[in-house]
Amino acid sequence: MSEDASPGAASDADAPCCSDDREPAPTGSSDEACCDGGAGVTERDSTTGSKSDAATGSGLDPAAQRRAVRERYAGIATGGDAGTDGTDATGGTDGTGSSTAAAGASTGGCCSGEGTDDGCGGTAADGTARQVGYTAEEVDAVADGANLGLGCGNPGAIADLEAGEVALDLGSGAGFDCFLAAREVGESGSVIGVDMTPEMVETARANAADSDVGNVEFRLGEIEHLPVADGSIDVVISNCVINLSPAKPQVFREAFRALRPGGRLAVSDVVRTAEVPSDLRADPDSVAACVAGAATVDELESMLRDAGFVDASIEPKADSEAFVREWDDDHDPSEFVRSASIEARKPDTGAGEEP
Repeated sequence: MSEDASPGAASDADAPCCSDDREPAPTGSSDEACCDGGAGVTERDSTTGSKSDAATGSGLDPAAQRRAVRERYAGIATGGDAGTDGTDATGGTDGTGSSTAAAGASTGGCCSGEGTDDGCGGTAADGTARQVGYTAEEVDAVADGANLGLGCGNPGAIADLEAGEVALDLGSGAGFDCFLAAREVGESGSVIGVDMTPEMVETARANAADSDVGNVEFRLGEIEHLPVADGSIDVVISNCVINLSPAKPQVFREAFRALRPGGRLAVSDVVRTAEVPSDLRADPDSVAACVAGAATVDELESMLRDAGFVDASIEPKADSEAFVREWDDDHDPSEFVRSASIEARKPDTGAGEEP
């Protein structure tokens, strides 16, 4: 295990989430912190310093898109599905942290399930998790509060994690996928979760403490500017988060940087299969709900290739229509987005491959 990637790397855990050319917000500031893409902050490539080359995939500018996402997930982490005006759209919390976020998400999206239970004695979040690809055993294995009913697939099912590996979860939320990955990598491995929402990181850390899981840590940071060392990660996973980024090519470049030679990318996300209705593309709630910011398969393949990945495979899932269509009350998102498995590999330069 790399020392830089170990759970005890406290210097990384609380490092600023900004790239080198962006100053952290002053102590005590809130919404204008760089993690929020606040006013006056220009998204820039951390390598070249040039303005981001990535289209947001939506009709929002990068700062507005990042703010909409952060506000929504902060609301979920604190017990309700927040709209972009910061109001609680769920009508309160039941104290568990998971069922309220799933049950009351009136704006729908990949970050919610509906109803108060799944008809099988579990929460709506449990039912959502099973619907998108988790087994009942996986759902039951994680402590209450970690499964918020988020996601559009099961990245762990395609990650092929092995004992002793170091896994990195992009947009780790309350820690559900991290805790499942921790079981696979064992005590000799470790898992790092990165999330840009302080409320989610706090929730995940509390869940880790309550579960007494010692090989998982959670770091505050942007997935476009990962707070991890170069070449320190064996497997990068993510669940329905990259579509939310206003700079997707930068996300893949950062994942590539973090991976060791031969390292793997295993992602569940949504892909755009047709044009998104114009009234959704610039709607902050729709973008933050994974409905309006996805890229096409061709665009994603190009991003992966440009980042340096090889052996890329993107497989849309036809059976995802059943749950995707529930993500919006006024449209059928399955007509233009679909869940997909996204896999790729960083070349193993030691085996004679070009980086």
